[in-house]
Amino acid sequence: MCGITGAVWTADGEPVSLETLVRMTRVMAHRGPDGQGEHWDQQSDGSGVALGHRRLSIIDLAGGTQPMSNEDGTVWVTFNGEIYNYRELRPALEAAGHQFRTNSDTETIVHLYEEKGIDFLQDLRGMFGLAIWDGPRRRLVVARDRLGQKPIVYRHVPGQFLFASEIKSILQVPSVPRELDPVALDEYLAYLYVPHPRTMFRGIRKLEPGSYAVYENGELRVDRYWSPDLNKCTSLSPAEMREALEAELMEAVRLRLRSDVPLGAFLSGGIDSTVIVGLMQRHASQPTKTYTIGFQADDYDESADAREIAAHLKTDHHELFVEPDSLGILPTLVYHYDEPFADSSAIPTYYVSQATREHVKVALTGDGGDELFGGYERYQTVDKFSKFDRLPPLARALLGNRLWDWMPTANRQDSVLRRIRRRMMLLREPSDRRFANFVTMFDRARRQATYSDAFRAELGDADAEGVFAAAMANCARRGGGSRAMLTDVQTRLPCDMLAKVDIASMAHGLECRSPFLDHRVVELAIGIPFAQKVVGTDTKHIVKETFSELIPPRIARRHKMGFCVPIDEWFRDGQHDFLLDHLLDPLSLDRGYFSPAAVRTLISEHQSGAWDHSHRLWTLLCLELWHRTFVDPALAPTEPDHSLLPVAAPAVC
Repeated sequence: MCGITGAVWTADGEPVSLETLVRMTRVMAHRGPDGQGEHWDQQSDGSGVALGHRRLSIIDLAGGTQPMSNEDGTVWVTFNGEIYNYRELRPALEAAGHQFRTNSDTETIVHLYEEKGIDFLQDLRGMFGLAIWDGPRRRLVVARDRLGQKPIVYRHVPGQFLFASEIKSILQVPSVPRELDPVALDEYLAYLYVPHPRTMFRGIRKLEPGSYAVYENGELRVDRYWSPDLNKCTSLSPAEMREALEAELMEAVRLRLRSDVPLGAFLSGGIDSTVIVGLMQRHASQPTKTYTIGFQADDYDESADAREIAAHLKTDHHELFVEPDSLGILPTLVYHYDEPFADSSAIPTYYVSQATREHVKVALTGDGGDELFGGYERYQTVDKFSKFDRLPPLARALLGNRLWDWMPTANRQDSVLRRIRRRMMLLREPSDRRFANFVTMFDRARRQATYSDAFRAELGDADAEGVFAAAMANCARRGGGSRAMLTDVQTRLPCDMLAKVDIASMAHGLECRSPFLDHRVVELAIGIPFAQKVVGTDTKHIVKETFSELIPPRIARRHKMGFCVPIDEWFRDGQHDFLLDHLLDPLSLDRGYFSPAAVRTLISEHQSGAWDHSHRLWTLLCLELWHRTFVDPALAPTEPDHSLLPVAAPAVC
């Protein structure tokens, strides 16, 4: 796990100097604290290439230095991630005449590309963001793993192509502007993150999961190399599905235990991490080191559940507790995430990564289990709503008629009549828009009411909900519950959950591996019918059945809690003044994005208890702190700005 960066420019393009490349690389030192390397070459016609790398050494500690080349220095690679099947790929490459100088997975990539060209990506089993410079062809190939576990961002202007693991690296190039993308802001308010391919910076894009980009002769081509059939259901029987799931997940865990450094696992107290840790124990010669985080507030604390699971599986367990003044970490989080990112579970993820890194360099996680096997209650809700779509048109029109719009309700969030009216109004929405309403924080009507007149006009017909609509169209022949899950796999999983884990863990130089996201496990899970994943109110049914001996009975029955923090309590109590200081500061109100009256209304309604706007206020706060960190200063930041948050440091014990 590392940080990569670089540039290619044509004869008439803007060069990137070696000095700039060093800055681009150094700003990601947290991703690779074990070493830094650069490859810089400029031709006589003025064209050139620059590749940078920060190394977190996991495989072949002595020999895996990057950027790395083939035998004659004509093909170079800078690579972030892990190729778990590199040992299996190597013999065929050696038989074809390729000479290896190291025992690293990185060198396998170079020779596989020499042998197969772009098709080399089909053979990789792992997580990666990588760039290959093909000198003889003057061609750069940039690629991202199938599920989007590792990030790649890029900027393309005439004559120049920039790429990196993190946006802050690209911002070190002096000519790169730091301008907000209005459409990205609209999408951020809807989802709490900026969905690919946009970033919050105008002109900087995310390479989508399962995709690659080729920059050659000044032209950029982006294409996909992995597009599983999301409409295809398996022909396996339930017993065969369980057998296949156990075999594939066991193999995925086994491959992810390959490491030349100590490794452990996150143990949240839920089903997914329990199964992964249990499978690790099957392979381990000694107890697996497990790590969990807890809060003093019982409604958010899973530490007791994690402790019970650790005892059941006989792991070497470690706990960390965070007190409610964890807002002190916000400047650091804002800096590391590069964009506004309002998933508050980034806070505990950051802290559990910090604690884990004190003991190990690699941690396995249960990421992906919820999205692949039906772990969220909204999937059941969407599935129930989809039955309405099968009613005759007249019946649908009567149930969802506009008379509901006139039902009088109390101006409180907990109004029963308000909730009924809301559900009946959703019935007349298309199924894709209906699902978007379940996951958006600011729905379209609330966003429009929050924006200033000028910003609303600038957005025009921007359609944030279209992100989910497009993803749902890719699985249009599946039932409602499966469509909801597969939409999350395409959107929320890579853009929110995996981005959260990657950034929080790499801030501490910790590598996280996710066996559920092995592409063979994913391809199997995609085809499993919803009825096998969710039975009545029992979520992840097939996972619980397949690995029942690993899961304590009480844990299998418990209600999902989620990895959350009590921001509602923080904003009502000790951090109220902090919230007002930032959101009602003239600097914030004068940006022109929002109506000052609308922002004040959100705050007053939250303080009165009429509405829980905590996550909406958190979303606005993260945006404001991002603006002060990345847009307002004269120079792009190279470290967190702790002056943004004059509060006490977080208490950790």
